[in-house]
Amino acid sequence: MQSYYYLLLDILSFSVPFLFSFERKRMHFIQYWKAFFSAILLVGLFFIAWDIYFTHEKVWGFNDEYLIGFRIFNMPLEEYLFFLLIPYASVFIHYSLEYFIPKVILNEGITKWITYILFVVSFSVAVLNYDKIYTVCSFGLFALLMLLQIIYKWKDARRFYLSFIVIYIPFYFVNNALTGNYSENPVVFYDDTENLGIRVGTMPLEDSFYCFTLLYSIVLVFEYFKRKWKYPPAPSRTDEN
Repeated sequence: MQSYYYLLLDILSFSVPFLFSFERKRMHFIQYWKAFFSAILLVGLFFIAWDIYFTHEKVWGFNDEYLIGFRIFNMPLEEYLFFLLIPYASVFIHYSLEYFIPKVILNEGITKWITYILFVVSFSVAVLNYDKIYTVCSFGLFALLMLLQIIYKWKDARRFYLSFIVIYIPFYFVNNALTGNYSENPVVFYDDTENLGIRVGTMPLEDSFYCFTLLYSIVLVFEYFKRKWKYPPAPSRTDEN
């Protein structure tokens, strides 16, 4: 069973949100499959390339004890699936919250100040830790995303900042399952000289910023594709009344 540990974690995280995507009476989220999977694949390609490079440089590595053993560019199949299945499940949570509680949204002023604070903090951490490659890349890319948010003022942030708090709960448990909190050895192990050495449970702090950048980028690209391909407006619970 241990050799299927990571694979099962991927599949179980994905399965429930995916099944609910076919529900027709409410969200019927699967209607956006083309735009959604296109966004996941487009953004995911960048993060997979990053992942392959960091694996090659031994910034992190994978424990064969928990893998089925099939690798591409020295990276396990389960890690590639991670970038398809986990983002699907996570972003599905965001749109579920948008559907069921549409009135819970930040105002523009609060969103702006949160963005400014996040930019200053992440940029400062990246600059002060330029010698730690995972820290400078995760915080630096996050800072770039916040800078673009300041420039373009994407309205999606008003809801996603709140959604991420909820998304972070399953993310915490999944990533802690990968980093050794619930297993004898970690599935994914890190070179702590390349990160801050601060752990949230057993996962490096950098993982949280990495996750936000991945997921929010997918939301932005997904919304772009929905507009480009002229999808009808997403249903809301208020439409039922």
